[in-house]
Amino acid sequence: MSFPTIRMRRLRRTPALRELVNDVRISPSQLVYPVFVDENATTPIPITSMPGYNRLPVKQVVDVVGEAVEQEVKAVMLFGIPAKKDDVGSGAYAAEGVVQKAIRKLKSQFGAELVVIGDVCLCEYTSHGHCGVINNGTVENDATLELLQKTAISQAHAGVDMVAPSAMMDGQVQTIREGLDDEGFDQTAIMSYAVKYSSSFYGPFREAAESTPQYGNRKSYQMSYGSQREALREAELDVAEGADIIMVKPALSYMDIISCVKSAFNVPVAAYNVSGEYSMVKAAAEKGWIDEGSVALEILAGIKRAGADLIITYFAKDVKTWLNQK
Repeated sequence: MSFPTIRMRRLRRTPALRELVNDVRISPSQLVYPVFVDENATTPIPITSMPGYNRLPVKQVVDVVGEAVEQEVKAVMLFGIPAKKDDVGSGAYAAEGVVQKAIRKLKSQFGAELVVIGDVCLCEYTSHGHCGVINNGTVENDATLELLQKTAISQAHAGVDMVAPSAMMDGQVQTIREGLDDEGFDQTAIMSYAVKYSSSFYGPFREAAESTPQYGNRKSYQMSYGSQREALREAELDVAEGADIIMVKPALSYMDIISCVKSAFNVPVAAYNVSGEYSMVKAAAEKGWIDEGSVALEILAGIKRAGADLIITYFAKDVKTWLNQK
């Protein structure tokens, strides 16, 4: 049968009909809200390249995250900026580090109501801005693994629900899983940045986290954007090493990768709707060229349609409001 018996527009006639048959739905409960905690801050510090976002003092983390919880967001990811940086990023694994303090405050306030995820990397904490230990100008993989393990264990002692290793060091998931299990944290989950590309979309984040490399770049350990086959191999290795969730980062230019990873592996897939993707929408909306909420929801729906089960996004806190306005 064909037209006029079949009329595809019948189910598009009203908002209720369209919602009834949509096979992709966006829910705040499947979004992760990134939070930047700055040990030097006494009041929120605006991030100029990410309008509407701030680096927060530890004392205000509960209040800001509480606003997200009121909007039905169920998970946050914490990034820390320490009071002092050094060559080995010791602030990342300090018992009283800035992220560790924030974890304790959030778990004390929200308990099981909120999933607290700790980013596990060294770039925010090192004086050189790279994600690991430097030896003769090169990031040394195996020496970095020990420090990533220490960071994850430190966050687990603080009460984190999940750790998210993002340094792209070979073997990082296995090393962290073994360390957590040995310390009795076998229930602490790992969301691996399994497929993390070396991307120009990270620019605003580097201002937010004060993590711009002082020399060189991260292309020797993050992936080249021309490779799809390598993404599947990275994800396969991380699943084998014990990752509970695997992530693709960035999202908007990597929908094909999200789809490939989702098809290939029977584990939840996360996608990171990164800072540059957020800032482009914000900038165009400020110019009056687009409607921010409509475009953000369309992007998030596209990421879900590609196969993401959960999305880390700077839009998380506003999604419920935008959905209610549809």
